[in-house]
This record gives sequence, structure tokens and C-alpha cells, in this order.
Amino acid sequence: MGLFDQILGAVTNPNQQGSLGQLGGIINTVQQLSDRTGADASTIQSVLGIVGNYVRSSLQEKQATNGEGEVQTLVNQYAGTSPNPQAVDSLFSFGMQQQVAEAVAQRTGLDAGTIQQLLPLIVPVVLNFLQSGANAQSGSNSVLNTFLDADRDGDVDIADAIRMASQYLGR
Repeated sequence: MGLFDQILGAVTNPNQQGSLGQLGGIINTVQQLSDRTGADASTIQSVLGIVGNYVRSSLQEKQATNGEGEVQTLVNQYAGTSPNPQAVDSLFSFGMQQQVAEAVAQRTGLDAGTIQQLLPLIVPVVLNFLQSGANAQSGSNSVLNTFLDADRDGDVDIADAIRMASQYLGR
């Protein structure tokens, strides 16, 4: 099952945190990023996808080192739609932040400095998507597990999930 299918499952499952309001907040944030940068929504979705891949690598590393519980705690602590520099710092060293910004700039044409300034908003949005699968009863998170599952075909992409959520919500 793909990431977006997991997110939709979380939205329709009352035991999981996902909701249409949460998806709407994420889509609104993507639109605000688009307005703020002057880039179209598809470019911002690409930015989120590229940053999402770096987030996945960082979370996989943390999971291997500290366990699944710490990764879920980090997601719960920093997920949102408001800027949070601590979210970025918890996942990336300063050098890695620069590397992420440069990689995004090369692939999207946006300014690396602008991307670095936007990371405190982009990272919490990615984590917000991942938080949607948290199940209060079991403590598991189907969305996060799908996102981190390196044994699958690698076809897990935040940009695709945002694009599908936008279409699903008719925005």
C-alpha cells in the first residue's frame, strides 16, 4: 500500500490522528509557501518531496540508532504547519541543512538561501504528514512505518502524497 493510501486510511480511521482538517492545513501551508516564494504549487511540492527524502534518511538513521519509539516521539514533537527551527535542528546538522538547501536549489531552480530559510516550515509539514498515522491505542504509526520502510520499492514520495491530497480535497 502506498504512502497516500496509508494517509487516507489514517484519515478514515478514528483510532489514528489523521483528519481532513490536518490534510487541509498541510495543503494551505503548501499554498502559502508558493505565495511566499513566487513558485508554483508543483515546484513547492517538489521541494517537499526532496526535503522529504532527506527527512526519511535522517529518521531511518535515528531509528537504527535509537529505536522506533524515539522516531515517533520526534515526529509527534515537531509535526505541524508553523515554522519550527528546532525541528530542522533535530534532524539535520548545520552542514546538512546547507546540503539539503543546495540539493533543492539545483533540482528546482529556487534560491538555496531561500530554501534554507524555509526549512523550519517545510520540515514540520513533512512530519505532520507522517504523524497522521499515529494510533493512540496501539502506539503504532502506519504512515511513518510505510515512509521509513526501506525494504519496499522506494516509491514513497511526499510530493506525490501532497499532490494526491490536494486533488482529494479538490484544491
